[in-house]
Amino acid sequence: MTSSYLSTLLASTILLPAAAVAQTGTAAPAGGGAPAGQVVSPQAGTPAQQDPQAAAEQQQEQVDVSTPGGAANTDEIVVVGRNIPNVVRATPEVLNVLSTADIQRTGEGDIAGALSRVTGLSVVGNGFVYVRGLGDRYSSSLLNGSPLPSPEPLRRVVPLDIFPTNVIASALVQKSYSVNYPAEFGGGVINLTTKAVPDKTFFQIGGSLGADTVTTSELGYTYAGGDADWTGFDDGTRTTPGFIKRAGIAGTSPGSSEIIGLNNAQTTLLQQNNQLPANFSYEASFGSSTDIGNVRLGVIAAAGLSNSWRTRDSRQQLSDDIDGGLLRDFRTVLTDHRAIVNGMLGMGAEFGAHKIRLTNLYIHDTLKQGRLSRGTTANIGTLPGGIDPFINQNTSWFERELRDTQLVGEFKFDDISFDARGAYAKTKRNSPYERGFTYQYNEAIGDYTNNLSGLQSAAIAFSELDERLWSGQANLTWNVPFDRPFAVSVGYAYNDTARSSSRYTFQYSGPNNGPVSDTIAQLRPDYLLSDFTIQNAGIYLRNTSTGQGAAAYDASLRVHGAYAQVEGEITDGLRATVGVRYENGDEQVMPSGNAAPTRIQNDYWLPAVTITWNFAEDMQLRGHMSKTLARPQFRELAPQLYQDFESDRLFFGNAFLKDSQLYNGELRYEWYFARDQRFSASGFYKRIDDPIEAVAFFPGGADVLQTGFANAPRAKLYGGEVELQKYIPLDGLDIGFLATRRLVAIANYTFTKSSIDATDQLIASPLQTGVNPVLRPANILFQDGASLVGQSDHLVNLQLGLEDKESLSQLTVLFNYASNRVTNRGPVSGGGGLRLPDLIERPGIRLDVVARQGVDLLGGQFEVKFEARNLTGTGYREFQTFENGAQVDINRYRLGRIFTLGVSTTF
Repeated sequence: MTSSYLSTLLASTILLPAAAVAQTGTAAPAGGGAPAGQVVSPQAGTPAQQDPQAAAEQQQEQVDVSTPGGAANTDEIVVVGRNIPNVVRATPEVLNVLSTADIQRTGEGDIAGALSRVTGLSVVGNGFVYVRGLGDRYSSSLLNGSPLPSPEPLRRVVPLDIFPTNVIASALVQKSYSVNYPAEFGGGVINLTTKAVPDKTFFQIGGSLGADTVTTSELGYTYAGGDADWTGFDDGTRTTPGFIKRAGIAGTSPGSSEIIGLNNAQTTLLQQNNQLPANFSYEASFGSSTDIGNVRLGVIAAAGLSNSWRTRDSRQQLSDDIDGGLLRDFRTVLTDHRAIVNGMLGMGAEFGAHKIRLTNLYIHDTLKQGRLSRGTTANIGTLPGGIDPFINQNTSWFERELRDTQLVGEFKFDDISFDARGAYAKTKRNSPYERGFTYQYNEAIGDYTNNLSGLQSAAIAFSELDERLWSGQANLTWNVPFDRPFAVSVGYAYNDTARSSSRYTFQYSGPNNGPVSDTIAQLRPDYLLSDFTIQNAGIYLRNTSTGQGAAAYDASLRVHGAYAQVEGEITDGLRATVGVRYENGDEQVMPSGNAAPTRIQNDYWLPAVTITWNFAEDMQLRGHMSKTLARPQFRELAPQLYQDFESDRLFFGNAFLKDSQLYNGELRYEWYFARDQRFSASGFYKRIDDPIEAVAFFPGGADVLQTGFANAPRAKLYGGEVELQKYIPLDGLDIGFLATRRLVAIANYTFTKSSIDATDQLIASPLQTGVNPVLRPANILFQDGASLVGQSDHLVNLQLGLEDKESLSQLTVLFNYASNRVTNRGPVSGGGGLRLPDLIERPGIRLDVVARQGVDLLGGQFEVKFEARNLTGTGYREFQTFENGAQVDINRYRLGRIFTLGVSTTF
């Protein structure tokens, strides 16, 4: 290999600096809308009778929320609670909602970041929201009350960081189950409502520029790719050739005359960039409405483009030894270039108490990654002179896309409410030209070589996923004209999800599957795989897809659901909601080849009961019990290898998983001691039968760590939440600057404790690829009493702000803390069959500052926003701790402090 290539990359790795290791109309005044975490009912309607003060309160608390059963027109059910907001009195469930103003206060650019400020919620990895420490599989995501397919093949739920805040009117989080929602409800449901009919015509444009102290203007690794990569769209450079698909389907190897048609240098040559660009984003939105007779028509359109860069200088170690002896020890530098394009077109009509909305959403999210690592293995340690024996290079392109079209009608009559919604959504994920190279130091030559044999290799993979989802539902509510408020609701829902996925992998080999000459082996990657070298050195492409599980699979999930619910006032201040949902699910995964297929077909009756006691005019107590379920996700079932770019880890499914069932209980106290101010405390308990856990393992004695999945026998989870929201007016200080301002204090704390019950009960092991399950005692894979994967014992959120009540002026300090949590169950040691310690993630403490200021300039209204993120400089660490005190860093890297300045204007 020419030293001008690897020597440059290697030197730059060694010398890498430590720093590298819609609103509708004008901007809403600070504090406008419902307060953060305001409880809003999905069935809250206009009360039949209101006094003027109550009517004014309801107008001020109005938040646009579209959910199943959301058209209910219930009467005032609680007549005692005069100080409790009307929207709270109207709902029996435990939930939180962020209005447009609340989202703006956090300053986050995506919904995942904004939701991380809600009590009991944390964001893990690439935008996946955990509710009360439960994994993302125990949460469901809806858009305007309709389900969404996920563009992320590891999960059924949608990564919420792909949703920009400028298209979202509200984000609702319901933590106690009600039967109008789908049965897959463990921790909660997150329902995003898009903006519909604006109050007035507006046009907004804005942009921002940001810098990351670890990445911006620092060294990173990139590759050429295509000319349009900055947009997130491939210009044809990475188009998968037809012969690759034919060879992948047939399980054959393409000929040498075909493989010279693969794009080479543009997808292969990794280059150092000593000054990575700054982050930037643009966005624009438009809205207008008009009245035609008694019908109010509106349209909202929004579009945005963002580019961000992130470099991770990571220490990656592995151990398969009970004492923590290292199997691998590598230093890896990854540079991610992420481009997101989003667009929304919504049309709405309001007439009387009725509302119709048509929403079209498009999100295109692409990550372009360059990766360079060097290190040692247990068999080959550091060479004389401190030389690492191996260098790995990877280039990748992960392109995800979501298209969604929804039609929702919500109709309210005198005693009857009806809503219907239908949606079609399609997602896809393409990852062509995933290239990987391993070079080994040749002491005789004095250079790194790749002879395409043994430990030295060159590989290429092409993966593609398409998923479509049809969904429809209808809900009917009758407000029975009794002396006391009483409502009966029924509904039906149908979801049909279908997915096709393929991953074709190939290995470059020398003549007769042997090595190439030392002269060729010294070539840099793009020369090594050039057309000239392939033709003259006899290099061919060997199909390795079947050796990594199923090369392709088809999957489907069809769910029929129906529910009935009654809600009524038992006596003054006491009401109950009782319902039951019937759900039939048929889930199938059909892999290619000889891998085991999966079919899970079950029927469930799922009851839910909530009782609310309004025992004082400003206090109430809620009690809740329910049964719900969690189905395995397609990727947890499919025996196909997949690499996650966020965790930098390989995943593999288990065809023998089964449904999890959850039994939920909660008791919550709420005190609304002043308008928009509150204190709440709650306790909750869950029992989970057959929870699905991520389990790490070493496949076939290899020195790489993979993640599989297995059902633990049982788990329980319990904990409590405390939340306080307080406003302190400052006009009494007689200081001119503070005359219209107030302090805002929002604090919440969640304690969660979970434990797994692991006995010698036999369960299906993730260490299998055959058609019959491999059974192992549960206490081999799981430690009895261990916490559930993804669960933090402690979550703390604190917002302290100074905001103007009459104009746009906010300064908010945001503090966030999440305690350690398990990412994977520890692998079983290959040297004795003993289970190694679990893999632990340390999220740590984050401190952010967000400032927003409205400015009148040149006849226009401008908003200037400054953000300072991760001021604590908290890094990422995933590790194992062994009994002898040894620690192994599975993945450890610094995270930068991010500073962003943005400006937008509204006409």
